[in-house]
Amino acid sequence: MAFISNGNTILDAGAFQASLGSMVLLSEQTASASASISFTSGIDSTYPIYKFQFINIHPATDNADITFQGSTNGGSSYGVTITSTVFQSFHFENGSAADVDYETGRDLAQSTSYQILNSAVGNNSDQSASGELFIFNPSSTTFVKHFIYKGHCYAGSDFSTTLYVAGYFNTTSAINAVDFKFSSGNIDSGTIKLYGIKDS
Repeated sequence: MAFISNGNTILDAGAFQASLGSMVLLSEQTASASASISFTSGIDSTYPIYKFQFINIHPATDNADITFQGSTNGGSSYGVTITSTVFQSFHFENGSAADVDYETGRDLAQSTSYQILNSAVGNNSDQSASGELFIFNPSSTTFVKHFIYKGHCYAGSDFSTTLYVAGYFNTTSAINAVDFKFSSGNIDSGTIKLYGIKDS
């Protein structure tokens, strides 16, 4: 993946991420038939960018959606107002269909619902989802809190799908906790890592 930085230069995605500064692993959690995974510490003003990395997140329920929400009270409740946009690319194993489209049913408009990150994750033994979520300056008391997600899953109906999600928590209060869960059933297995990214 590459970004065009000007008319003559192509910037590699790896170099782009490295330019953000060093990543520091703050914590990680591994699911085991977990209803949700919550990060209620480590998200503060120490770093301007926080990254959650998802590794082989496997649902107990077939075709379940990975979702997330933020908290302004340390995880006592989740339901910050979100506005977001979502599009996906997909391709079936049998080659019967492939497309790139805007997902109107997965975006949010001033909603306190959980935001879908990856959808229709399969629960067969070889199916899971992986991806990464960035949250920018969550401790700001001036600006809304932007987030960007890109993730891939092996879907329950046997197709490859990548979701691209971006939006903002429409609050000037600090976001200091984040919760992840499936739309149905438990998180059967998988790991989520939290990193802080230093200034470049």
